[in-house]
Amino acid sequence: MVEQLSPPHDDYFISSNSSRLELRTRVLKHANSFAILDRLGNVEEYGTTELGLFHQDTRFLSHLSVRMSGAGFTPRPLVLLSSAVKDDNAVLFVHLTNPPVEEPDAPVLLQGTVHAMRTQVLWRSFLCDRLRLQNYGDKTTRFTIHVVFRGDFADIFEARGMHRSGRGTLMSPVIDRQSVVFAYKGLDQRLRRTRVAFEVAPSALATQEATFDVELAPQATTTLGWTIACEAEDSNATALPAEEKASFEMPPWLDAAMESRRAELQAARDAEPVLRTSNSQFDEWLDRSLADLHMLATQMPSGPYPYAGVPWFSTPFGRDGIITALQCLWLAPELAAGVLRFLAATQADESDDAKDAEPGKILHETRGGEMAATGEVPFGRYYGSIDSTPLFLMLAGEYFERTADLSLVRELWPHFERAIGWLDRYGDLDGDGFVEYARRTDRGLANQGWKDSHDAVFHADGRMADAPIALCEVQGYVYAARQGAARMARALGDIVRAEALEAQAQALRQRFEEVFWCEELGVYALALDGAKAPCRVASSNAGQVLLSGIASSERAALVTKRLMSEAGYSGWGVRTVASTAARYNPMSYHDGSVWPHDNALIAAGFGRYGMRDEAARILSGLFEASLHFDLSRLPELFCGFSRQPGESPTLYPQACSPQAWAAAAPLMCLQACLGLTVDGARNRVSLSSPTLPRFLDQVHIDGLRLPGGQMDIVVTRHASDVGVRLKRRTGDVGLVVTL
Repeated sequence: MVEQLSPPHDDYFISSNSSRLELRTRVLKHANSFAILDRLGNVEEYGTTELGLFHQDTRFLSHLSVRMSGAGFTPRPLVLLSSAVKDDNAVLFVHLTNPPVEEPDAPVLLQGTVHAMRTQVLWRSFLCDRLRLQNYGDKTTRFTIHVVFRGDFADIFEARGMHRSGRGTLMSPVIDRQSVVFAYKGLDQRLRRTRVAFEVAPSALATQEATFDVELAPQATTTLGWTIACEAEDSNATALPAEEKASFEMPPWLDAAMESRRAELQAARDAEPVLRTSNSQFDEWLDRSLADLHMLATQMPSGPYPYAGVPWFSTPFGRDGIITALQCLWLAPELAAGVLRFLAATQADESDDAKDAEPGKILHETRGGEMAATGEVPFGRYYGSIDSTPLFLMLAGEYFERTADLSLVRELWPHFERAIGWLDRYGDLDGDGFVEYARRTDRGLANQGWKDSHDAVFHADGRMADAPIALCEVQGYVYAARQGAARMARALGDIVRAEALEAQAQALRQRFEEVFWCEELGVYALALDGAKAPCRVASSNAGQVLLSGIASSERAALVTKRLMSEAGYSGWGVRTVASTAARYNPMSYHDGSVWPHDNALIAAGFGRYGMRDEAARILSGLFEASLHFDLSRLPELFCGFSRQPGESPTLYPQACSPQAWAAAAPLMCLQACLGLTVDGARNRVSLSSPTLPRFLDQVHIDGLRLPGGQMDIVVTRHASDVGVRLKRRTGDVGLVVTL
C-alpha cells in the first residue's frame, strides 16, 4: 500500500493511504446528505477516508458497525451473504448471518443459524437503519447485538486529506434512554449535532455503543431499528422552526423514509421517456445511469440540480451541472432549466480576487462546510472556471432550441447579457480574440478548464504552459455561446443584437482556424500559452471542439481520424492525451486516462459532423467497459491502458462513483448515434442517418415529450441499413428521418 502524496502546487489533490478500489462501497444520497457504507452497511476504518455519513460537506458519522456476541465473549462482525442497492438507488439491502457464537454454559450457536436482514435508507438528513433477525435453528438462542457509533465532524476537505492547523470543539455526548447526541462547535461558530435514536430502548446504552440482548425461539423474529440524524444550526440560534424541531425529537423510522424516497424517485422516472433496447445488459446500464442521475439531482428552490459526484464532489459545480444537463437535454430538458436558474442566481456580481470572481461570471463550485466558511479553502462560492460562463450560454441556447421556452429566456436574459459582458470584458485578458484564464489568487486552481490538475496543460516537449492559457475547446464553447445567444436575441425581437453576436462568432471561427490548427498533428492545439505559443499536443480537447461546430468539415474529419487512432483510442474510449504525448501516463488524472463524459462530448461532436460509425464505436467501448464495473456504473474516469483480450479496464484509484456526467454519458452517445435532434418551435423530432452499434438490434423511445405532444419511436438495425418507425404520437408533433 503506497501513500499518495500531494504533488507540487496542487493543494486540492485528493490524498489517501489506500485505494478506493480495495473496498466495494455502497452509496446512498438524498438532498445535501450522502452515505458511503461498506457492503455490510457499516462505516469501518479500512484505510480509505471517504466512508461515513456526510451532510453539508461535513462527516457527521465516522463509524457505524453491528456485531454479535455471546455472554462474556468478544463481539464479532456478522457474516456477509449478499449486498445490493436496489435499482432505483433508494434502499440498501444486506443479507447477513451470525458468526459462531459461544457462551460459557450453553451450546455453540453455529454459523448460519440466524439470518439478519439489514435495510438502510437515506432520507433528507436521516440515515434510517433496520436489522431484522430470524432464528432458523431448532432451539431457542440467546445472543447480544452491539451497535457501535462515532462522529468526528471532519470537513470534506479533511476527509480528502488536507491538514488543518486547528479545529473546533467536540462536546461531551448527551445520553438518554433511547438516544445519544454528539455535538461539535466549529471554527465557523456553527453547532453541528449527530443524533443516534433507537426505535426500541437498548438493553444498555453508552456514549459510543448500544447493546441489545436478544432471545429467539425457533423460527421467531425480532426487529431492531435506529435512525442517525444530522443536525446543523447557527451558534446564535435560539429556536428552530417547528417542523425541524419535531423532526429532531421524532426521527423517521425506516418504513416511512423508504416509502417517501421511493415515491420521489418514481415520480422523477414517470416524468421521463422510457428507453428500452434489444440488449438487456445495455438496458441495465441505462437504468443504473438514470437512477444515478436521479439520486444526484438535488431539488433547489430554482429546480433540480445534478450534484457532481460522490464522495468528493457532492455539491453544485457549474461546469459539471451544465454538461450533465446538455447530455440529458433531449430526454429531460427540465434539468437544464433548473441548472440555468441556479447558476443565474449565483452569478458573480463583483470582482473578488480571492474567489476568482468578476461581474457576470458563472460559478465553478460552492461548498457548505466549515473550512469553506472560515476561508481555509476558497470554495464557499468560487468562480475559478474558464468554461462555465460560455457553457452557461451554450446550454441556454440549446435548451431554447429543444423547448421553445421563450418565457425562461425572457426571465434569464439579463443574466445572459451579463455573461456575454463577461466574455467581452474579462474573458479575453489580452485582447487577442480568445478567451483565456490566469488565476487571481494563488489559493485557487492553477488550471481552470475541465482538466484542472496542475500538470494538465503542457507543450510537446513536456514543459508546463504558462498563463494566461487559451484552451481550444473553450473557444468552441464561446463560439456556440454567441451563436445560441444570437438565436435567443432574435426570438426576443432584438435583430441588431443577434446580428452582432453572429458576427462575433464568425470572426472567432476564422481566427481559431488560423491559429489553433496543427497540420503536422492533424488536430487542434491543446491550448495557447501566455506567449501565444501553441501547445502542440494531440488531446481529447480537440474532440470537444467538434461539439460546438466551430471546426470546418475537413478538419473535423482529420481530428476524428487522429482521436480514433491507436494512440488516441484505448479500446475502451478516447484518452485525454494520445499515448505519443510527452507527459502521457495512463494512470494520471488528465494525461492519458479515459473519462466517460469526455467521450460522450466527443461522440456528440462526431455525430454533429455525420460521423456516426465513430460515435457508435465510442458508445460500444463505454458499454463494454460498464460490464466490468460494480453495478454497471461508469466511474468518473479509468486508466488509459490499451485494451487487451480477456482483460477488464484498469480502474483509477480515487475516481468518484457515481459521477453525474459519467452517468449521463450513454444518453449523449446514443443521441449521437441516432442523429437525434428535437426542434421545440416546430414540434419536430429529426433522426439523421441513424446508426446502431452491433450489440443493439432495436431501440424503443417511448413518451418523448415536445411542447405540442409526445411520441413513441422504434429504431431497428437491419443488415444494410437502419429503419425508423413512429409507433405512437399524441398532439401536433412530427418525425423527420433522413437516411
